[in-house]
Amino acid sequence: MLSKGFGNKNMEKYTQAEKTFLLKLARNTIEFYFANHAKMEIDESEVISENLKRKRAAFVTLTQNGSLRGCIGSINPEMPLYEEIIDKAYAAAFRDLRFPALAKDELPKTKIDISILAVPEPLYYRDYQDLLAKIDSGKDGIVLKKNSFSATFLPSVWREINDKEEFLSSLCHKAGLPLDAWKQNAEILIYRTIEFSE
Repeated sequence: MLSKGFGNKNMEKYTQAEKTFLLKLARNTIEFYFANHAKMEIDESEVISENLKRKRAAFVTLTQNGSLRGCIGSINPEMPLYEEIIDKAYAAAFRDLRFPALAKDELPKTKIDISILAVPEPLYYRDYQDLLAKIDSGKDGIVLKKNSFSATFLPSVWREINDKEEFLSSLCHKAGLPLDAWKQNAEILIYRTIEFSE
């Protein structure tokens, strides 16, 4: 699934059973909060494979009729994957400041998507034309950093913004930078993801 050697050295493959487990875990996390007003925890013994206990970064995205309803994730692996999914599902539903907290009656019409990230790796380039040439549109997730500002777009964003310059300008906007900051020696890291959804 990954190519060019970027960020794919430590990517596992996930079985359908593992993907189903994580998607159900994300939905159960949200349901648990509605019932108990607390973040769900599970015992490690309930996790179906060692693969899901490895530290991995992930994003959980919520959509309704194709429109974004919440998306929270991390770039660097800090906790076991199953804990990461619980944490980010809870945050996507109730802590994404772009949206009001998810209401219980919204959950049946809410679709859950999960993206598991490879560790981002620096992309070295000579100038902005070289940068454009080296980006693999449709496949690369991109982290842009400049001064104290940073932001990322998952590879799935290419489905909405398929022009490389517009993609990078939009990423600058997300980071709070001028739209052309990507042309001015910004630090670029790229990664690939494994994506699956309900």
